[in-house]
Amino acid sequence: MSEERFGEFVLVRRHEDGHVAELALDRPKAMNAVSTEMARSIAGACAALGADRDVRVVVLTSTHERAFCVGADLKERNSLSDAELVRQRPVARGAYTGVLDLPVPTVAAVHGFALGGGFELALSCDVIVADGTAVVGLPEVSVGVIPGGGGTQLLPRRVGAARAAELIFSARRVEAAEARQLGLVDVLVEDGRDREEALALGSRIAANSPVGLRAAKRALRLGHGLDLRAGLEVEDAAWRSVAFSGDRAEGVAAFNEKRKPQWPGE
Repeated sequence: MSEERFGEFVLVRRHEDGHVAELALDRPKAMNAVSTEMARSIAGACAALGADRDVRVVVLTSTHERAFCVGADLKERNSLSDAELVRQRPVARGAYTGVLDLPVPTVAAVHGFALGGGFELALSCDVIVADGTAVVGLPEVSVGVIPGGGGTQLLPRRVGAARAAELIFSARRVEAAEARQLGLVDVLVEDGRDREEALALGSRIAANSPVGLRAAKRALRLGHGLDLRAGLEVEDAAWRSVAFSGDRAEGVAAFNEKRKPQWPGE
């Protein structure tokens, strides 16, 4: 396993010959509250991982024992003038869109508090694994703002418009069991095993074709919300991008020869 640090608060670990990248939020003294510097580091790490063709899966984790991420750094926000807040906004957005725009499958490993921007980082991932200590929510209206890291758009895509409205308008926190029932998280695991289980899922995903994974994610993301006919055209375009690839040839050959594929990744 290799490690690379992006700024002071973001650590990237490489697993499975570099095919599984763990992006660890590492600001324990502030329960991973996202400051301007941390946001810039998250965006930078995502840009590097997205451009790395060896990476097949990104797993978003936390080094803090009691929190995934408690959201924006409100102490820093309180010190900003209006003009500074305007300038800071694109940097903050860059962290969330950095995760959202990763071209490979993404898995969030959530324990403890995942609130506000912290939950939005998880919502930006394709799959959320949580343990029994997880508490999630978008409480922004309780401090006079709104979810600004994608929450008003990502949450209704998960749970429907009415449920998202109830959760956002009430600003309530949702504990793990109810979060799983409502679809706020996807996989519920034993306490303390969220990172281990998320990395295990990442390893299973990474065993598949890197070309296929990227194309499948592209089809899922671009097709979502389109009418069926338009969505099928998105799918067809993604299929054509892989149908004549080296990965497709290797996958078919490996299946017929009853062996493990050696993906060329092209």
